[in-house]
Amino acid sequence: MNQMRTRLPLGLSLFSTGLLAGAFGYGAANLVPTFNSVPIAMRLDFHTELMKMNGITVQGAMAVSALSALTLAALTRGRARVLAATAGLLTVASFLITRFGNVPINGRIKQWAATAPPADHAEILSRWELFNDARTCTAAAAFAILISVALRQAGERPSTIEPTAVISTGRCVGPGEPV
Repeated sequence: MNQMRTRLPLGLSLFSTGLLAGAFGYGAANLVPTFNSVPIAMRLDFHTELMKMNGITVQGAMAVSALSALTLAALTRGRARVLAATAGLLTVASFLITRFGNVPINGRIKQWAATAPPADHAEILSRWELFNDARTCTAAAAFAILISVALRQAGERPSTIEPTAVISTGRCVGPGEPV
């Protein structure tokens, strides 16, 4: 794989997908249990305010993650291409889960915060949590796959310094320098 050509999309996809997986992971591990331990009115108010900010940052991270991973797939060949494309598609899956699962429920939560939750609110909030778990898993899987692409690429890098030269001279030498 041409590493100079893929370095930027790989770095960008790792960074954005890591942020996305981290945000979803933090939410699943910390926010959801906190939501479930406070009074419903507090949860609804906080959830509504949180979604105002998440709407911008999470969608941006999903877009950059998907586009950079799919760009990486277009620039690579073989196994790296399949892995990068899979990571991109998993990020698209995170977007679709969010858009068609979490976002409609977020709209309902916003209405409940202004009025009152319906009798079946616990079931609806449980469904939101299932969607949240699903998008967390797809984002984390995408991130793990991109890490494997980066590690594979690092393993393909030609060594520029002979390890024995460093050991025998006690100093690093550049390519072509005498040992």
